[in-house]
Amino acid sequence: MKAIRVAAYGSPEALRLVEIDDPVPGDDQVLIDVAAASVNPIDWKIVSGAMQAFIPLPLPFTPGVDAAGTVVAVGRNVTAWSPGDEVLGFIGIVGAYASKIVADASRLARRPSRLSFHEAAAIPAATLTAWQALYEHGDLRPGQKVLIHAAAGGVGSAAVQLARLAGAHVIATASAANHDYVRDLGAKQVIDYRAGDFARQVSDVDLVLDLMGGDTQARSWQVLKPGGLLVSTVSNPAATRGAEAKGEGRHFATRSDGTQLAALAALYARGDLRVRIDEAVPLAQAGQALARSMDGHARGKRVLDVTA
Repeated sequence: MKAIRVAAYGSPEALRLVEIDDPVPGDDQVLIDVAAASVNPIDWKIVSGAMQAFIPLPLPFTPGVDAAGTVVAVGRNVTAWSPGDEVLGFIGIVGAYASKIVADASRLARRPSRLSFHEAAAIPAATLTAWQALYEHGDLRPGQKVLIHAAAGGVGSAAVQLARLAGAHVIATASAANHDYVRDLGAKQVIDYRAGDFARQVSDVDLVLDLMGGDTQARSWQVLKPGGLLVSTVSNPAATRGAEAKGEGRHFATRSDGTQLAALAALYARGDLRVRIDEAVPLAQAGQALARSMDGHARGKRVLDVTA
């Protein structure tokens, strides 16, 4: 099978497409013939070596956390899936940039027929992250005021739509070129993060979804109302800043959950949620796609076409 391999931590442009042996599914796993895989920020962070203290991996390894494709074999304990089923899933922290992968059966959901494999591959990690941030960690309720940073990216795009569906008042930060896109997703107010300080334009926010970290996270405390929440996917918010702001900060790592993913996939199947593909490139160009992902300016998701 074909797979992208990381031989040494460093620049993603050093990644190479190689031939390796096909994986064999364990008793509770399925073997998937991959059609497309998704590009996520965690991928280049792992490839660069920035995460090795937290996520130690033996070299070489294949990056990639989510994919879509067709089941070709199942382990002896698997009853929910059969060869020929078309699935998507957040398979784990690595392994998706390959023509065949194994994944725990419990991590998978059925591909909605209205979505292409490219679109299906773009859903799992980003939409699970958005849902868990808003509901499991952000306690989102109808009528609340929500500020979503990096709203045009994969997680941000899903979060804007999910918050809108929940009946929240959505405020978003994005570059000027993406304002119409983010408004179309459901944001009531969009702020150009390059043109001014969002903290001077927003106040009394119930929930901030921080997808940026750093200075953006630090300034976000200023916009929270007393008792508000700052939820970050990037770094742990400082407890001292939360106490000063009379709010609370929460940080989490996304949990793979096939049942939850199936419920979210149903929202895409009904058209309640939409996914935008910013770019689809052949698997062999994974390194270049990761390098472009590092600039943080995608509109929607980048995907790898594994069949190309």
